[in-house]
Amino acid sequence: MASEEKKSRKMAILALNAMKEKKAEDIRIIDIEKISTLADYFLIASGTNRNQVHAIADFVEEKLGRAGYEVQHTEGYESANWILLDYGDIIVHIFDRKNRLYYDLDRIWRDGMAISEDELGKEED
Repeated sequence: MASEEKKSRKMAILALNAMKEKKAEDIRIIDIEKISTLADYFLIASGTNRNQVHAIADFVEEKLGRAGYEVQHTEGYESANWILLDYGDIIVHIFDRKNRLYYDLDRIWRDGMAISEDELGKEED
């Protein structure tokens, strides 16, 4: 596995684990490497309310920061109905339930390859 691919996979695993620890709902991982130059992975999740959306975003940023990965761009933190954390190799989207349904990134990026948590972790070695 190339080192860049390994780096993006490691980042995705760290973000996934942080989201799970903060009880994010309906976590989706989409491999967009072959269809976009934006990033290798989109991670999409929902929070039940504004405070949880903030907590998920804060914890993802903390976990990745401790591993040496700094967020390059953040959007939507103030409104907390869709927070985007752009790490270059991965982009994390954290929605409230209403906006998750409205924007439906899962459908928009359906040409990407949806992968399970297990697949993401297994391919990491």
